[in-house]
Parts: sequence; structure tokens; C-alpha cells
Amino acid sequence: MPLDLWTFLVAITLLTMTPGADTMIVIRNTLRGGAKDGLVSSLGICSGLFVHATLSAVGISAVLLYSATAFTILKIAGALYLIWLGIGSLRSFWNAKGTHQKVVAKKPFNFWTSLQEGFLSNVLNPKAVIFYMAFLPQFISHESSALAQSLFLALLHFIVGTIWQAFLVYTIVSANGFITKKSVRQSLDAISGIVMVSLGITLFLEKR
Repeated sequence: MPLDLWTFLVAITLLTMTPGADTMIVIRNTLRGGAKDGLVSSLGICSGLFVHATLSAVGISAVLLYSATAFTILKIAGALYLIWLGIGSLRSFWNAKGTHQKVVAKKPFNFWTSLQEGFLSNVLNPKAVIFYMAFLPQFISHESSALAQSLFLALLHFIVGTIWQAFLVYTIVSANGFITKKSVRQSLDAISGIVMVSLGITLFLEKR
């Protein structure tokens, strides 16, 4: 494998393993609906990478990056979406407080809801736009199709992201008996909700 591809793989692996909004979505949804929920959410998240790669290749990302209005709209949309998901987790925390169950049951799994939540959380993330716009061109050759190369790099990112997030899902599911305890589940719902709301507020207040 060419050295530049190894460099790309190392960089995106470190980026993928860094805790952020994507990580919290996978954790939150795995706790909510089990392995299927987490894995489909991961599929949605990683599918969003192809959108960023395509936009970067055709130059639309440049418009978002250099247009203050377009970038601000994207940033606000992404921030509000994270806050909305975080509030959902906090609502689950408060609802669980009113029950007398010792174990919290998983919610029904909905494929399209999980896929949509993962996909939108990634596509509406302006940091992903900036990353793909600034980082991908370094690995694009002018001798062949920029779009094809961008999609190939996104595929590599997709594979790395899927493997890492599947590992997170497996880890959570393996601790299922412990995690489904009401006190533990409440704490995790509260933590994930607070983190996602905080990420949304930070994104909202962050300067360009």
C-alpha cells in the first residue's frame, strides 16, 4: 500500500477513535435498542462520509467553508440536532426515575429511525465538512477522477469507522446484564444526554 494511504489510514483511525458526537450516538442508541440499534446507527453515520467525500470532490464543501452564512446555517442545524438527541436521552433518564423496575427494558428497534439519526448526525456535522475539505485533497491525484478517489478514501474511512463502532457496540452488549440495571442505565442516559447537549452547545457557540 502506498505510503500516503497508510498515512491516511492512521489519521482517520485516530480521528475515528476520538470520542465525539458519533461515539455518543452509537452508545446512546445501543443502550436504547440493543446491538441492532447501535450497528444500524453506525451504518448511518459511516454512510454520511460518502456525502462529505462527494461534496468535497465537486467543490460544494468549499462554498460551505468560505460562505459565512452557509456555514453558520449548517453549524446551527448540527448543533440543534445534537441538543435534540441529548434531550431525548435526558427524558429517558427522568422517565426511568418514575418507575419501580430494577431493570430497564430496551425500546423497540426501528431500522429507519436508527439509520436516520446516525446519518443526520454525521451529515450535519460542520467539522466533518472541514475535515474532508482540508484533509482529503492532500491524498487526491490530479491524474485521475477526484470524485472516484474521494469516494475510495471515504470507503476506507467507512471500513475503519464501522469496525471501531462495532467494537463499541460489542463492548456495550457484552456488559448487558450490568448496563440494564436501572441505576446504571439511568446514569448512562444522563451522561450521554449531558454530553450530547454540551457538544451541541459547544458547536453552536464555536467560532468559525
